[in-house]
Amino acid sequence: MSGETDPVAGLLRAAARELVDIGITIHEAAAHTTAALTDVATLGALPRAPAAGCLAQRALLRAVTNGQGFGYALAGGRLGTLMAKLGTMLGAESLAVRVLTTSLRLRIAAVALDHPELTGDPMLGRLIEATAADRDLAAIRALRALLKDRGAVRTLSGLAPVFGEVLALRALLDENPLNDDAAWLIATGGGYATADPITGVSNRAVAVLDTGEGAARRTDLAAAESARLSTEGSLLGFLRNISAVGTTGRMLIQSVKGPDGVVRHVVQVPGMRAGRPDNDSPQDLLGAFSSAVLDSNPYSRALAKAVGDYGLPQGAELALIGHSAGGAAIMNLAQDAGFCDRYTVTHAVAVGSPVDFKRPADPRTWVAVVTNQHDIIPTLDGQGAGGCFDLHPDWYVVDYFDSTHLFPLCHSIEHYIANIADDLPEARDQIDGRLTPYRGPVVRAQAYQLFDRVPYPEGFPFLTVSTYPVDTPRGTVELPIKCQDGSALTAYFAVDPAATAALLEGTGLGPAVRVAGRALVAVHTSWNRRTSLGDYREFHLGIVVPDPWRPGSPRVWPDLLRGAERRRSGSFLTGSVVDTDAVSAVAPQLWGGEPYLAPLEFELTARAARIVVGDLDDRLLTLCGPLGPGLPASDRDLVGYARHADSTLRSCVRTRGLGRVHPAPRVRLTIGRTAHPLARQLRELGLDGARPLLCLSATARQTLRDACVPVLTT
Repeated sequence: MSGETDPVAGLLRAAARELVDIGITIHEAAAHTTAALTDVATLGALPRAPAAGCLAQRALLRAVTNGQGFGYALAGGRLGTLMAKLGTMLGAESLAVRVLTTSLRLRIAAVALDHPELTGDPMLGRLIEATAADRDLAAIRALRALLKDRGAVRTLSGLAPVFGEVLALRALLDENPLNDDAAWLIATGGGYATADPITGVSNRAVAVLDTGEGAARRTDLAAAESARLSTEGSLLGFLRNISAVGTTGRMLIQSVKGPDGVVRHVVQVPGMRAGRPDNDSPQDLLGAFSSAVLDSNPYSRALAKAVGDYGLPQGAELALIGHSAGGAAIMNLAQDAGFCDRYTVTHAVAVGSPVDFKRPADPRTWVAVVTNQHDIIPTLDGQGAGGCFDLHPDWYVVDYFDSTHLFPLCHSIEHYIANIADDLPEARDQIDGRLTPYRGPVVRAQAYQLFDRVPYPEGFPFLTVSTYPVDTPRGTVELPIKCQDGSALTAYFAVDPAATAALLEGTGLGPAVRVAGRALVAVHTSWNRRTSLGDYREFHLGIVVPDPWRPGSPRVWPDLLRGAERRRSGSFLTGSVVDTDAVSAVAPQLWGGEPYLAPLEFELTARAARIVVGDLDDRLLTLCGPLGPGLPASDRDLVGYARHADSTLRSCVRTRGLGRVHPAPRVRLTIGRTAHPLARQLRELGLDGARPLLCLSATARQTLRDACVPVLTT
């Protein structure tokens, strides 16, 4: 690359010109200051000479504000600070800012020598050069071109080695006075940036939104996860454990019997949990941000609660290992003086974490930090590859780069494990050597689910009800059945009233509720994922009937909208399918029917549904297609009627959750070519190929299903 197009050469030339200007400026400033001091001396010799005093003040003011001198260098006190900010907004530049921006340009040029991809990429080079030259319009155009061509993730990945320097340079050169303090902190290594270096919005104002006392609850790992846990203590073993636990809102504590026979303990903490920016887990995005900015937050407090529950004796030796936001959280724990009074934190290892401005409360704690220079997360505290400050001479710092430049791949715990195992043998051996007291067999392990605050009991308050045993042909079950997590779809069809009349004959129910002269039939299907009776799916066909005691009442439609405890109308169940033996056995107690047992597939999103009943060779029915737009609504309770012997039984399913109403959906019910009794019944109702009038969907809900009771005897 020629000198005319090489961004590094351009940065160096700009820095050289700036250094010459700074030298001239310093000379001019010295001349102005000498003149001012001479006038001050004269003023001291002539205490009653007001003219000389005015001249002295004028000379001093010129020395600190003249562009040929120190520039706009007023500072100190409310008035001085205000004047300095006004000067910044007007584009005035001080000598101190010019020196610092020159330093940042030189740092970027130095990093580019180790990272030729920064300048070998023309688009990145244009952005860096325009930023360093204070050409706002060109910088904006270069950034827009980068984002359009590569997206935000690849753009940040490319800038990662000089991310802090570019931000600080931009903040110093713009006319926004609110981000100047943040730029100075980043550029001088004086501390974590107190504000966003782009807008100047206070970081702490955002971080304090992450509230909660922190809580931890013991949890069991899945068999596959437990099988991946290391049974021997080592750096790679602990990091692989973090990978096994995953970013699921959990952490792990292990006890290891060291070579000297002493049992010590290792706290292993993953990074940010995927999902909403703020949820009930301290591992969310807001928790990750506050872990980096604050000295204590719900994440570190939840970790302390987990360690307390683990039951360690006073003074027990601990090693803290964390990745990403987990690394920041364990450093917050290490700098908690109260925690370090209870336990002895011997080691803290942070991998891919922004921890440059955190310090353990116990000076004996040995700290190791491992960062990939193309990982953007460790640079969020403002210190990246261009940092020229040895902030922690007593820490063991590994700052490396490899051929993988794309974030988030280079940030993943699996990538760090591969780098440490294959590319950083010296660092691995050094850290493992210091962790020797923790190298030995694992004698105990416990995982914890972490929370911002103490969680409610599971299912509280809706599922907090008493249960009672019921005998079934396959053993005793507890009723009501509690479903912690489920989803459901109810489709309403209009059919010939004559077809429903034949099914309702002799039941004491009916006639069916009508819409525009047509009888209303309901098809209900659900997937109950976490229940006291296991995971199961179900399908029900019912005819919508009014109040059995007042079938001619004109109030049928308002009644259909009531909760189950007040509703008289419901669906007369004419056929049901379930996919587990356990539910089939208890069905007579639940809704009074004998369901068919068959495979059942259930897929439901906010926009589409796919329900398949029966296996591939004997397909009973499918209900598939787009649901179309939906209106928000609360999920509806279900009331069902069934005949058993000479009685009419009433059953109900109480529900809690948000649902959607889909008018005129485009799903279609298709009946398979089978002689199954339910398929024959659906054909007789004229539902083969039919589209519903209305659908109610709920992708997440809780349910309570109690035993049915007799309400009519004939």
